[in-house]
Amino acid sequence: MQCLSTKNLGFMTVSSGSKGNSSLVLCGKTKLIIDDGITYSRLKKSIESIGLSFKDFSGILITHAHSDHVKGLEMLLKHTQLKVLIPEEMYDELKEIVPKSKVVFIKKHNKLNDTEITLFRTSHDTACSVGYIITYEDKSLVYITDTGYINRKYFDILSNKNIYLIESNHDEEMLRNGPYPPFLKARVLSDHGHLSNKMTASYLEKFVGKETKYVFLAHLSEHNNTEKLALEETQNKLKGKNIEIIIASQYEESKLVEV
Repeated sequence: MQCLSTKNLGFMTVSSGSKGNSSLVLCGKTKLIIDDGITYSRLKKSIESIGLSFKDFSGILITHAHSDHVKGLEMLLKHTQLKVLIPEEMYDELKEIVPKSKVVFIKKHNKLNDTEITLFRTSHDTACSVGYIITYEDKSLVYITDTGYINRKYFDILSNKNIYLIESNHDEEMLRNGPYPPFLKARVLSDHGHLSNKMTASYLEKFVGKETKYVFLAHLSEHNNTEKLALEETQNKLKGKNIEIIIASQYEESKLVEV
């Protein structure tokens, strides 16, 4: 069983990819689930593997309303007292599966117990999509998934954090030569699609700093990417930096890291 010091910020992915996404953030008194696109039983098993239960968690943050990020929500809310923490404009896309009584609307800057949650806009083909910066004590996590690009205006607030989860969805050559129909290739490559390995590595080169300890590469396409390609692209850009790069798996939870 993995255990975490209450003085540290901890993070692990439960599942990451087009079949379902969910991660756990552990900050002292505040414990959060980010996205729930997996089964109730799988999420429960992962939480119990680190000695916790749903009762220990403060809420669920959602990045956007696509099914691979929210399809487990309805069952989770039936079995727990957890609240869904979202910006108000996201609710229209979730109202069929999330009762209003289970929602807490959050703003750009939020304080939850001993933890700060800052949201920023991402660019995806939904009405509302966001990324999160989660800060506990003097440690911070950046969580970015499902976006066609990252707006330059956020570069300062995204820089020199301790842990990054960022999607590294596709290799551009594999995508262009792969099985997707033309309209879907265009969607993935658009400003409202997904980050390629090359784009992700370029952003990370700008963001990571001396405080950065871990980078999680997430949401890898099973058809248009490989772990080797994603890892090599980022390793080449971050050469010489003392950073552990972890590939977030669709089928297995990651180790629990802490800073």
